[in-house]
Amino acid sequence: MNQKYFITTKFRAEMINFRYFREVGEELGYLGLFGGTFLSATIIPFASEAFVIAMLLGAYDPWLVIVIASFGNWAGGMTNYVLGYLLDYHVLEKRFKISPERMEKFRTWSQRYGIWISLITWLPVVGDPLTIALGYFRLSWWKVALLSFVGKALRYIVLAYITLGVSSSF
Repeated sequence: MNQKYFITTKFRAEMINFRYFREVGEELGYLGLFGGTFLSATIIPFASEAFVIAMLLGAYDPWLVIVIASFGNWAGGMTNYVLGYLLDYHVLEKRFKISPERMEKFRTWSQRYGIWISLITWLPVVGDPLTIALGYFRLSWWKVALLSFVGKALRYIVLAYITLGVSSSF
């Protein structure tokens, strides 16, 4: 598939979804924001950025949006950590489609970078399985919790700065 076609098609799909997120944000408010960011940090595919942008462009307090989005996304991520901690590897492989090769990659990353890898658990695609792996490898819950919250909060701060900076320039 042509990479340019994929990117523009994905962008169009996200713009259609953006309208949906804005409507949901208006209807559910901060509770919906928490739920949406929580779900996006679990193994359920969900675009928290579109929801946060919709809330930021609405009549919502930007700092409250950042705080609630950060806590919701953090709670969802720590749910993944607990799943990794509690579940057997075969269950992780079968139910969550985490291959042995991917687990080995996560093991190498966690050995090389230690607990600091928790700062990037907000990344799309690798963040959710990475958080599961951090739980599976039994890295310190408190350190993972603190560093993943910092990473997730910084992401939403940057997103708010870009969103509000761009929207105010029009």
